[in-house]
Amino acid sequence: MNHTLKPWNTFGIQRNANHIVRAENTQQLLDAWKNATENNEPVLILGEGSNVLFLDDFAGTVIINRIMGKDISETDDSWHLHIGAGESWHGLVQFTLEKGMAGLENLALIPGCAGSSPIQNIGAYGIELKNVCEYVDCIELASGKPSRLTAEQCRFGYRDSIFKHEYQDRYVIVAVGLRLAKQWQPILTYGDLIRLDPQTVTAREVFDAVCHMRMTKLPDPKVNGNAGSFFKNPVVSRETATTLLAEWPNAPHYPQADGNVKLAAGWLIDQCQLKGTVKGGAAVHRQQALVLINENNATSEDVVNLAHHVRQRVGDKFNVWLEPEVRFIGRTGEVNAVETIA
Repeated sequence: MNHTLKPWNTFGIQRNANHIVRAENTQQLLDAWKNATENNEPVLILGEGSNVLFLDDFAGTVIINRIMGKDISETDDSWHLHIGAGESWHGLVQFTLEKGMAGLENLALIPGCAGSSPIQNIGAYGIELKNVCEYVDCIELASGKPSRLTAEQCRFGYRDSIFKHEYQDRYVIVAVGLRLAKQWQPILTYGDLIRLDPQTVTAREVFDAVCHMRMTKLPDPKVNGNAGSFFKNPVVSRETATTLLAEWPNAPHYPQADGNVKLAAGWLIDQCQLKGTVKGGAAVHRQQALVLINENNATSEDVVNLAHHVRQRVGDKFNVWLEPEVRFIGRTGEVNAVETIA
């Protein structure tokens, strides 16, 4: 148990694993999984570890998915991309823009690998992966049998998919298929993007604006370990939103297609004056309340205590209970993050 996980989680939390295996193809990945299961060891498959909090040492094998590759084909109206799970997501966004293919620019600077993007149904600034996803290729670990899920079969929801439920421990994602329309429509509904002119704006300008917003608001994990947005933006009923807005009319809110209303978790935390709050070595970021950082050799207990404190304060003030977006990993695998911080 002396293989450090510190380089494999962007929080920079010091935990160990029994084994760490880097898999550059499907066979290496399946072999590592088989070896571990034959030894009755738990297995965790990671991309860049940008959305995990290790609560404990991991009593098994961590497999780093580094299956690479970028293939492009095109039809009259679209580009079709087949992307290996181990490719950097932000690197992919840059690559598409350099090739003159627009559509991913709002998702710039999201940390992690392409293979992790469907698990969370990553999203930012008005776009989610489901808007561009055509299919996800995965392999059943026990049989080695490949399967391709259409975007519809992935059951994408807000930071959610089938890969967080019945596909969670049985399948591994090896590639993602994306469709980018040649008829590009800029999405300029959030943040500084609303200032851009939809008639003249280029995809590169949207990309630059998104990068600027993220870099000015979000801490660099190389300086202060973090996992980006720690909490999901809560989605509440229309009744709850109406009650809240009667008291706080300036609260940012986004009506959803199903009649519910999405609130801004960062705003809720900010109203509780929690920026800069410290528990042990963990702190609420001073510029972006949605981000918890490893400020001074934080332990996972520090992060959990801080998350509990933030959740409690927001719940007491607004009667809205935040849920972590970050995945919590215990000794043998993922545990319920809400229960952990409740």
